[in-house]
Parts: sequence; C-alpha cells; structure tokens
Amino acid sequence: MAVMITAIWGTNFVVIKFGLGEFPPFLFAALRFGTSAFPWLLFVKRPRIPWRFLIQFGTLLGAGQFGLLFLAMRHDISPGLASLLMQSQAFITIVISALVFHERLRALQILALSIAALGVGLIGWHTVMRPDTTVTLKGFLLLMAASTSWSCANLVVRRAGRVNMLGFMVWSSLFSVPPLLALHALTDGWAGTFDILAHANWVAWLTVAWQALGNTLIGFGTWNWLLMRYPAATITPMALLVPVFGMTSSAIVLGEALPLWKIVAGLFVIAGLTLNFLAARRPA
Repeated sequence: MAVMITAIWGTNFVVIKFGLGEFPPFLFAALRFGTSAFPWLLFVKRPRIPWRFLIQFGTLLGAGQFGLLFLAMRHDISPGLASLLMQSQAFITIVISALVFHERLRALQILALSIAALGVGLIGWHTVMRPDTTVTLKGFLLLMAASTSWSCANLVVRRAGRVNMLGFMVWSSLFSVPPLLALHALTDGWAGTFDILAHANWVAWLTVAWQALGNTLIGFGTWNWLLMRYPAATITPMALLVPVFGMTSSAIVLGEALPLWKIVAGLFVIAGLTLNFLAARRPA
C-alpha cells in the first residue's frame, strides 16, 4: 500500500506542473482541497475527534505543505528535484516522533536515515555552492518549509488517534481552503481570478480532480491509515520512493535533465530507504 501511494505522489509532480500552467499556486491548492471537501462532506460523517485536529491538519497540509510546494514549483524548482527534496519530511518526522512519542530508533535505522540524508544534502550543496538551472535558493528553502509542514501534519495524525481516515481527510480539507485563499489574495490578488477559472482548459480541471481524488483522499487517507498502525520510523521513510517515480516521470514527460549528481543523490536516498526497511523488519 505504501509503494502504491508513493507512485501516485511521485508522478503527481508532473501533473502539478501542468496545473500551474493555468492556475496561480495558492489558488490551485485551494481548488485541490476545496474539491476534496465538497461535495464529499455531505455524505461522509465528521470523525468524532476535537475540531482542533481537523483545523491543524488542514492548515498544515493545505497552506503549509502544498501551498509552499506549488509556489516553489511555479518558477523555482523542477518537478523531479521537488519530489526528492520533499522527502526530508521523513527525517524530521522520525526525529520529532522519537522526542514526542518516545519511539526508539535502532542504530541501523539511524545509519539508514543518515545515508538518505546525504542525497538531500547533495541537492542542497548544488543549490548553494553550484547553482543549477532546475532549482534556486528560494525554491530550496520553500521545499524545506513545505516538508516541515508535512512532518507536523504527520504528528497531528498520530495525536488524533484511530479515526475514519476518509472522513478525516474530507473534513480537514475544508480548513485548508480559507488560508490558501488568503495567501492567494496576498500574492496574486483577486483581480482576474474569475477570468482564470472561466478560461482554464479541461487539462487544468483534470489536474484539480486528480489532486483531490487521487492524491488527497486516496493518497493521504491511506498514508494516515498506515501511520496510525505502524511506527513512524517504519512508514515515513517509505516516502523516499517518491523521488524515484517523480524524477523518472519528469524526465520522460517533461524532458528534465538527469545529470550524474542527481542520479547519485537519488541512489543515496534509495539506499537509505532499503537499509531502513531491512532494519525495521529485524527482531529487536
């Protein structure tokens, strides 16, 4: 199930690029979460959890993770690199989970995450020391902020406990929309918004539908279901498969270049993922 979700998320970076060709980033994200909430909340019951969990998760996932991700992908980072840098959330989530939920990390898992972190660090080094045309410093920083928001959203899920994840995703998506619309007003303004919506082509609206159904309801619903049943140290590193699908699909569909340093960074990430998977399966 985790591999299936990472395949959906990885190829989605190419889909996002198509959507950003028609919609401003925060408006695009608002449409994504708006269609994740409506009309589904009319048929799906609200989870019996405090409202604060829905508000916190919706804000962190919507405005934090995807709002910043879409903003970066508009001009400052390529889809393939975005798919790789977003996986720094795995390291942040595991560290915070160890502090908050007292989850114990084995030495082999720490080594695995250190190896994977080298891949992300290689991207950062090229961004700062050897600027690349596929990423700017602004894009790198926005992606780090987006991945941190994802990590915090993961922790909200853990605190919420076992709930109906479809209902959780539908109702939390409702609270993603207001901050995203506010950010859209601040960055792009309302002038011309209705013209953008009226003249968007069918491909743009198809990307919105896929964002809502494939990525939000199916993707995050299943991902959060896994997070509630297995340790974060086991589940979150699986997201490191996302850049494999992301970089490959971006190279095939968009023609993104894959120089040696990108391939090496990806290999570090996959090596760390594999080692962590083996470490998690070994008896204590």
